Amino acid sequence: MDNKISPEAQVAELELDAVIGFNGHVPTGLKCHPDQEHLIFPLGCTILIQAINTQEQNFLQGHGNNVSCLAISRSGRYIASGQVTFMGFKADIILWDYKKRELLARLSLHKGKIEALAFSPNDLYLVSLGGPDDGSVVVWSIAKRDAICGSPAAGLNVGNATNVIFSRCRDEMFVTAGNGTIRVWELDLPNRKIWPTECQTGQMKRIVMSIGMADDDSFFYLGTTTGDILKMNPRTKLLTDAGPAKDKFSLGVSAIRCLKMGGLLVGSGAGLLVFCKSPSYKPIKKIQLQGGITSITLRGEGHQFFVGTEESHIYRVSFTDFKETLIATCHFEAVEDIVFPFGTAELFATCAKKDIRVWHTSSNRELLRVTVPNMTCHGIDFMRDGKSIISAWNDGKIRAFAPETGRLMYVINSAHRIGVTAIATTSDCKRVISGGGEGEVRVWQIGCQTQKLEEALKEHKSSVSCIRVKRNNEECVTASTDGTCIIWDLVRLRRNQMILANTLFQCVCYHPEEFQIITSGTDRKIAYWEVFDGTVIRELEGSLSGSINGMDITQEGVHFVTGGNDHLVKVWDYNEGEVTHVGVGHSGNITRIRISPGNQYIVSVSADGAILRWKYPYTS
Repeated sequence: MDNKISPEAQVAELELDAVIGFNGHVPTGLKCHPDQEHLIFPLGCTILIQAINTQEQNFLQGHGNNVSCLAISRSGRYIASGQVTFMGFKADIILWDYKKRELLARLSLHKGKIEALAFSPNDLYLVSLGGPDDGSVVVWSIAKRDAICGSPAAGLNVGNATNVIFSRCRDEMFVTAGNGTIRVWELDLPNRKIWPTECQTGQMKRIVMSIGMADDDSFFYLGTTTGDILKMNPRTKLLTDAGPAKDKFSLGVSAIRCLKMGGLLVGSGAGLLVFCKSPSYKPIKKIQLQGGITSITLRGEGHQFFVGTEESHIYRVSFTDFKETLIATCHFEAVEDIVFPFGTAELFATCAKKDIRVWHTSSNRELLRVTVPNMTCHGIDFMRDGKSIISAWNDGKIRAFAPETGRLMYVINSAHRIGVTAIATTSDCKRVISGGGEGEVRVWQIGCQTQKLEEALKEHKSSVSCIRVKRNNEECVTASTDGTCIIWDLVRLRRNQMILANTLFQCVCYHPEEFQIITSGTDRKIAYWEVFDGTVIRELEGSLSGSINGMDITQEGVHFVTGGNDHLVKVWDYNEGEVTHVGVGHSGNITRIRISPGNQYIVSVSADGAILRWKYPYTS
């Protein structure tokens, strides 16, 4: 039996069906395309193009690391995106063809990070700003796909420039701004040079967070960390006015857009969205949103616009009545677990830092959110009867919620000493099995009104990472980061068998015929074990780099899936021990993975908050 991964030629690509995710931390990362039909936004190293009306998604994949900025040309023909990379390495800008959804060119000059990008009004040039380790501004020719010229972005005695915006009328003028620096640049094409002019703000020293240009180039507006707005004249390079004088925007002006009809849309780091006008900048209309606002993007002239926040919410707002509609939402922290209810693929539940969410599978919609502030949920399971979601929390409590309403049904206090790290339920709905950070496995009897501890099984020396129960409820297996998996007899409540390996076990599954289990963990090996005597049957090389954190097996036991720190979803043939399909799409470490009942989908979740739904490659 050889343990090599089969040659790449035989490995098919897993088809990505849908993505639930949006990186709300990218400044001005949410864009509405000029065709007014699509939203474009980053998620990890992928860029999503999502139809506003039909929810159809396309994916632009080409970045090797997280996307840090995004720009769309005025005509809508081009998308440009920049990424972060490791210190001292070149960070790529990718120029994409929007219609064909394909990569046109890779532009590499900057080091470390691309801070911001902007297209000139007639799609002639792209200007890019390097991150703090780089500090240069470069103008690229779109036709030649090559750099025309570059320059340090800011003077010696000031901080970094972090924002760039192009003139709305001329292809030869753009503005950069940042920590104590505001510059208007002129492009001198014959001499391949750019000439900066410092703008004078008198006594005001400000750190610029956001920037907006009026349609006729008459003024540009700068949003600052102190929560005020500066209005500058690009011709005279002088400050025209600044405000508001009294009620400044809490946590800074993080997004700013000029409207054709006059006035500004302003978003604050505290989630306040305001329509205001110079010179008072007093709110004419305002609404409070969830999470600091990082993007405001207009649909057409701005009768309707979209707002993105740090908590990964996307809102649609109509200008006239200034009311918000939440159109997309997702986790904005690592997703810890995913589970389907018994026998149906219509919905599934995920849990992340402070909340549990229930999703409608085919439409990606969030149906329910249960929030427990300042806590982390490590694991969830549906009771077989579908009447409760059982959840494991880092404050040592087990909480049960009603899946339709999110009502708290009961709490088991101090279930474990160092937090509850794993949870499973029996199919007769009479027991919950929990694992803790201290390594204990506890069996709870669940009655109509009561929850009582039946037995505490103290064998693991370190936290329990995964629990799976045998179908007849007479046995369960627990995997732990102490390098053991233990098979427990749930009738006599004692240990049946112990499996030892030099690894931190992260996941375990019963083969449906239940005489074998498969395990994996930080040693990247997938091991098959005899349940009866705990001997190892075979070992496969599960991944080339990084731990394997999640696995699941089909009801027939013919195939299983794995995911881990190499960001790849792999489908395996159980008997052959070979990879048949690979899914590329995650940009964070995959934390858990499940095959839906009925083998329609594979759903994988990752540390960057993304939930990816894949087409299951075999027809059952």
